[in-house]
Amino acid sequence: MDNLPIETRSRIMSAIRSKNTKPELILRKLLFAAGLRYRIHYGKHKIDIAFPSKKIAIFVDGCFWHNCPKHFQMPASNLRYWRKKMACNLEREKNKENELRKTGWKVVRVWEHSLKDNPAKAFNKIASTYKKN
Repeated sequence: MDNLPIETRSRIMSAIRSKNTKPELILRKLLFAAGLRYRIHYGKHKIDIAFPSKKIAIFVDGCFWHNCPKHFQMPASNLRYWRKKMACNLEREKNKENELRKTGWKVVRVWEHSLKDNPAKAFNKIASTYKKN
């Protein structure tokens, strides 16, 4: 399926940042400045930003890895590999979100591009969820 050796693909994928990304840091800085305290990479689901006492889980979704409807473009090469990889990503995220909701968590998803385009809007979405709980 993949046209790269396992060792090469593993090395490439391990170099991709999965936490403490620029969009996450932007959002965390806004939340902290507003006096909201949170946990990062929390629990077995590795919630990007969590408010455990209020059971609010925030995920900052990268436009490529989470198939953003506005920005995602399927890579032109190695199409079979990438189709399977993206389908697995979406399925894993759906399962994670369902598990959290079943245990009473409120899940908020924020697109990477929304934090770059309008960080205040993304912050307000989270702040209003926080105030409601």
